[in-house]
Amino acid sequence: MSRALILTLLLAIGLLLAPGCSRSSPAGTESSPRVLVGAGATLPYPLYSKWAAEYARVDPTVRVNYQSIGSGAGIRQVEGGIVDFGATDEPMSEEQLKRSPMKLVHVPTTVGAVVFAFNLPGQRELSLTAEVAAAMFLGTVQRWDDERLRALNPGRTLPSEPIIVVHRADGSGTSAALTTYLSRHDERWSTAVGSGTSPRFPVGVGAKGNEGVTAFIKSTPMSIGYVELVYAKQAGLSMAQVKNPAGRFVAPTLEALDSAAKSVPGSAATSGERIMLLDSADANAYPIAALSYVVLPLDARDRGKAEALAKFLWWAVHQGQTFARELDYVALPPPLVTRAERALRELRAEGRELLPAGG
Repeated sequence: MSRALILTLLLAIGLLLAPGCSRSSPAGTESSPRVLVGAGATLPYPLYSKWAAEYARVDPTVRVNYQSIGSGAGIRQVEGGIVDFGATDEPMSEEQLKRSPMKLVHVPTTVGAVVFAFNLPGQRELSLTAEVAAAMFLGTVQRWDDERLRALNPGRTLPSEPIIVVHRADGSGTSAALTTYLSRHDERWSTAVGSGTSPRFPVGVGAKGNEGVTAFIKSTPMSIGYVELVYAKQAGLSMAQVKNPAGRFVAPTLEALDSAAKSVPGSAATSGERIMLLDSADANAYPIAALSYVVLPLDARDRGKAEALAKFLWWAVHQGQTFARELDYVALPPPLVTRAERALRELRAEGRELLPAGG
C-alpha cells in the first residue's frame, strides 16, 4: 500500500471519529431538519416568511421554505408534486378541483387588503369608486385631471398628465380579487376583461408580483396600480380611499380590514361555501379584502413530511395569527379558524389521519 493511500485512509478515519461528525444525519433531526417547500401567492409572503422564522424556534427539526411566485404558479406546482403546498388568494373553482390530478384541500390562513397605490408628486390623498377605477384600468379615464376624478376629489390638486397604469404580469390571486371586485360594479369591465388570476388588461404596463408592481409605482411618477397593503406600506406609497357599499370612502387601515374579516358569517365554519370578503356590508369595512389559502394534497405520499406540514399549519392558524397585525394583516375570525381546523383534520397520508383529535 502506498504512503499516499495510507495517509488518505487515516485522514478519512480521523474525520469520521471527530467530535460532532457522523456518517449520516437522519431526516428530522436538528442537524438535518425536515424541509417543507411551498410556493404561490405573493400577498401573504411577508407573513409566511415570519411564520417560517418563528416556527424554526418552536420546532427546530422543521424548516419552511416559501417562494412567492404567484397564485397560479403555486397551484400548478402543488398539482405537479413539485412543492409540498401551494398558496393562493383565489380559491380553486369546482371545475379546477375536478381537473386536478389529486384531491386538494384549502386551508384559510390570513386576510389582507388589495389597495390602489399611486405616485402623484405633491398629492398623498385620492378617493376612488369601483367604476372610476375600472375606467382608469380600461383606459377610458386617461388623465389625472379627468372630470370624473376631479368630481371625487374636490379641493385636491390633480395634474393634467397621462395616467400610467401598472398591473400584474403573472397569474395572481391579487388580480383575481381586484378583477372580481371591478366586475361586480362595472358592466363594461365585466364584459371586456372579466375576473380571474390572469386577466388581459387593455392598457398599462405589466410587472411581476406585488414586489414588481410596488417597485414600478415607487419609481414612476403619475402611475397607479394595485398591490397588497403590506407592500404599499413598506414602500411608503400613497393609497386611495375606496367607496364601500355603505357609501363611505374608506382607507385601507387595519381597523377597516378587521371589520371586513369579522363580517364573515358563522355558517362559513361548517359549510362548503366559497368565501369572498369583497364588499362587506359593515359600514366601516374596506371593500377589497382578500382571504388567502394554503392548498395541499388531501392524501400525501410522505407521511413524515405530511405530519410536519399539518402541525406547522395548525400552529399558523392559531399561535401564528398573533404575528398578523404587525405585518399589516388581520387575524382570522373564529369562523375561519374553525374552517381551517376542519380542513386540517381531513388530511391523510397512507390513508390515515395526520392530526390527533385535539389538533
